[in-house]
Amino acid sequence: MEGDLFSGLSNGNQVDGKVLQTFQKSFVQVQDILDQNRLLINEINQNHESKIPDNLTRNVGLIKELNNNIRRVVDLYADLSNNFTRSMEPSSEGESSGILKTNGKANSKRIRSG
Repeated sequence: MEGDLFSGLSNGNQVDGKVLQTFQKSFVQVQDILDQNRLLINEINQNHESKIPDNLTRNVGLIKELNNNIRRVVDLYADLSNNFTRSMEPSSEGESSGILKTNGKANSKRIRSG
């Protein structure tokens, strides 16, 4: 029944396979970034504990990389949220309209419904 996870949600619309594949791809991207962040945090902690000046200097770059990764995760989740919402809206063609960017770069604009 996993394929039916989103079927029948919101106004009787069904989320098509392409949308689900795009969601899955985005979740994999998020998980990859989070795994990378775990490694960065471990290295930052080791460098900090060593108190070696070169290691502490290296932490500056590692922390910048960590911050950029966190921004990427936030953007990916924002895109997922926006695209899921769009995929649940009724469309004139009767099909799902939510499409995520698949190039790994998130859209910086956020659409807020209200």
